[in-house]
Amino acid sequence: MLMGLKDKRQVEKNHSFWQSLRHALMGIYQVFVEERNMRFHFVTSILVLGLGFLFKLHRFEWLWLLLAIFLVMLSELVNTVVENLVDLLTQHHYELAAKNAKDMAATAVLLAACFAIIIGIIIFMPHLWPLIN
Repeated sequence: MLMGLKDKRQVEKNHSFWQSLRHALMGIYQVFVEERNMRFHFVTSILVLGLGFLFKLHRFEWLWLLLAIFLVMLSELVNTVVENLVDLLTQHHYELAAKNAKDMAATAVLLAACFAIIIGIIIFMPHLWPLIN
């Protein structure tokens, strides 16, 4: 963990917006360090956003695209939280309920990714089809 000694002893609520923001940014940093899949989602998102600019998407296309991207990122973040909590509670010992919780959290990421792929096909196919033919 990258938290300083002061952070390890904090047991009360954050005292300011800036303290909360710092903790949230540390959470983003940690999920990127710990989760290869989050890094994959991020790189893929950058490429998709680049395509969006290249094809000059309309406002509603951008909204759907951003929704899909954020859904995948949020589900991956929640999946990571579930995995960390399960590992903490089970102390890395096998429990069927723990396995089920991890599998279900991973399913949420899979569903979000499938949604993002469908949105990507719907948005980009009309732009890509003329280039393929």
